[in-house]
Amino acid sequence: MGIFERDTEIYLDRDALREDYQPENLVGRDTELDRYKAALQPVINGEQPNNIFLYGKTGVGKTAGTRYLIDHLKADAAQYEDIDLTVEMLNCDGLSSSYQIATRLVNEFRNETNQISTTGYPRATVYDMLWTELDSCGGTIYIVLDEVDHIQDDSILYQLPRARANENLSSAKIGIIGISNDFSFRDNLSPKVKSSLCEEEIQFPAYDANELIKILEQRAEVAFHEGVLEDGVIELCAAYGAKDAGDARQSLDLLMKAGDLARDKETDTISDDLVREARDVLERGRIREGISGLTQHGHLVVYALVTLDQEGKTPVRTRDIRPRYTNFAEKAGIDPLVPRRMRDHLGELSMLGIISAIERNEGRRGGTYREYSVEMDPKMILSALEDTVDDVGIHTSVADLIDRDVTLSDFESAS
Repeated sequence: MGIFERDTEIYLDRDALREDYQPENLVGRDTELDRYKAALQPVINGEQPNNIFLYGKTGVGKTAGTRYLIDHLKADAAQYEDIDLTVEMLNCDGLSSSYQIATRLVNEFRNETNQISTTGYPRATVYDMLWTELDSCGGTIYIVLDEVDHIQDDSILYQLPRARANENLSSAKIGIIGISNDFSFRDNLSPKVKSSLCEEEIQFPAYDANELIKILEQRAEVAFHEGVLEDGVIELCAAYGAKDAGDARQSLDLLMKAGDLARDKETDTISDDLVREARDVLERGRIREGISGLTQHGHLVVYALVTLDQEGKTPVRTRDIRPRYTNFAEKAGIDPLVPRRMRDHLGELSMLGIISAIERNEGRRGGTYREYSVEMDPKMILSALEDTVDDVGIHTSVADLIDRDVTLSDFESAS
């Protein structure tokens, strides 16, 4: 017998808990999918496709809903002889410019022997190549740009939706689907791009606990052997997911980690205690990964917010975080960022789930603003900010939380 043996006690199909698993039906997104389906309907009618913009936090079903409806759209379109539908899905993570997007699209439509270099061409030349490839493909073409907020210039977002109107295309009918986790991305688009890209806008709100329960029950039925989940496990995972900004991905990750712990410990069932242990492991990992990817200013911003949280002053507006952040920057010997750049760091921290943001609307007099709170364990965050705390000093509000002899790695080894 080899050193590896197949586990058959806990999981039937562990992959059913993964992000890329596509269930036969999506639960908890009926309203959003109905609107999305209506926005895609012109394809089946043989009409010019709509440009669609989806936004919402991570893990709320934007990409999963897109895959689900696009798969059905392609299958249904194939029944009509006068519809020739092509869909290209592109994740923009790592593609920061319109030039990079355009060259990637040219190569997606070309065969492997006729690829172009990702550098060295004038942008206008690359666009001409793209129009040629799109017209050669012909029919209806949907280009899906997931995480579209990574694109730092909006040229491609203007050129693609208007390619036919600008007579760059003669036969192909182009539609764009932009998917963003960043609520401010749409607001920062130029008016001409916004009017073209955002013909149809669909916001995907956070899942509530009941919706997360339905999702987890659907996946668990496929993933686990009967009787493995103890009573209350799914409800606990859903409750944590609802607290973590209504993120289905985090709820599924939590259930999978609890299953992995059960397998590692060679237990027969998954209990509430294993879920809580799994949550601690995942939260430490998210804090480590999230904070390690931040700049020094990002560390100072989150340190400022943690100290305000410990003083009982959260949720708090950006303008009230700024004095504390500015003070910390000066103590660290660096110039503080302008308010807009500081807000960008708060937005990034919110997307990472380290902090939470609530939008307030005070009407004409007060305007719209956001208030921020700490979302994860402050003690774990401070452990990950050890170097920042050394640079700035221990603020009195967090002195009781900081053990000079304990780091985040020690937390992990102690668990």
